[in-house]
Amino acid sequence: MFAKRTTLADVARMAGLSPTAASLILNGKPDTRFSAEAHARVHAAAAELGYRPNIGARALRTDRTLSIAFISDVVATTRFASGLIQGALEEAERAGHVVLVMETRGEPAREVEAIEAVLDRQVDGIIFGTVRARELYVPDLPEATKVVMLNATNPRHGVSVLPDEEAGGRAAVDLLAAAGHSEGIALIGQNDEAERDLFRSATVDRRIRGLRSELAQLGLTLVAEESCWDWEPHNGYDLTAELLDRRTDVRALLCMNDRLAFGAYQACTERGLTVGQDISIVSFDNDELASYLRPGLTTIGLPHVVMGREAVRLLLSNAGPGERLIPMPVVERSSIARVTPARSGTADLATRRLAELRAGTGADAADA
Repeated sequence: MFAKRTTLADVARMAGLSPTAASLILNGKPDTRFSAEAHARVHAAAAELGYRPNIGARALRTDRTLSIAFISDVVATTRFASGLIQGALEEAERAGHVVLVMETRGEPAREVEAIEAVLDRQVDGIIFGTVRARELYVPDLPEATKVVMLNATNPRHGVSVLPDEEAGGRAAVDLLAAAGHSEGIALIGQNDEAERDLFRSATVDRRIRGLRSELAQLGLTLVAEESCWDWEPHNGYDLTAELLDRRTDVRALLCMNDRLAFGAYQACTERGLTVGQDISIVSFDNDELASYLRPGLTTIGLPHVVMGREAVRLLLSNAGPGERLIPMPVVERSSIARVTPARSGTADLATRRLAELRAGTGADAADA
């Protein structure tokens, strides 16, 4: 049997005050005009009795339940994007809220069920998150429901939190250029001509736009562009193996994500090339496997934890519509070889741009 729940009246009785006075003190109301000794008595009584506020009663008074919903496709069950939830939980705890996590696996029927479930619990708002940044369909919601899109966009819900992919794409190019690479650079995972009528996502388009614009700004060209639809290790291996077998002038690989880079490592090793010495590789996402590779993979990270925090902050602050772009940290390890630059001015410019990016993210996010 559960013990009888301690009520506010019990706390007030022990403290020798009215329930109204005890409520004002426990809720931290300013200018209550009660003495410090009265405050101490109420808090001591609450601690001794193990008092917990009645959230349901508070919700009736304030029209807030101090709870928010996090509805995602597979964020909760994939290690890759779990930082989104971690950040949301951290910020919600700081703000005194709890998070209800629902997962739909991207199935429309489950999405409707999840929304109905959290609305029945009268959450203060909903965060919709996705593992891969994309435009997300959201079923109809009551007009008053506060919504933030996390790693996603929706035309009817204009508050969204996204990684700054365009700046990230530029940073990847800058890393190679700053190390002296001015020729022999190949792109693994994407080719504009081969993918002319295909659409991945708006964020991927920004990543590509960023790296191509920086190549143009620095006066660099690609010696090859290898396309594949699924950015998985086996494709990274196959594309890199075929490229190295047909060309001898490749000195650096720009991989569209870390999983492609993982396969590229294998292809390079099989051909007697040491990554970080004979050939350079830079990638995106900072997947966990990037730190396990030897040498460690230099990559442009996805700031999932920061994004999760920002989504909760925006939800609770009733933020106006617009995209909030979160800087992608440069995670430098040992996969880029330093070479003698053919054009030192290019390397100097890239170095300055990297310094500006690091200043914007607040730190140089390097790890071994």
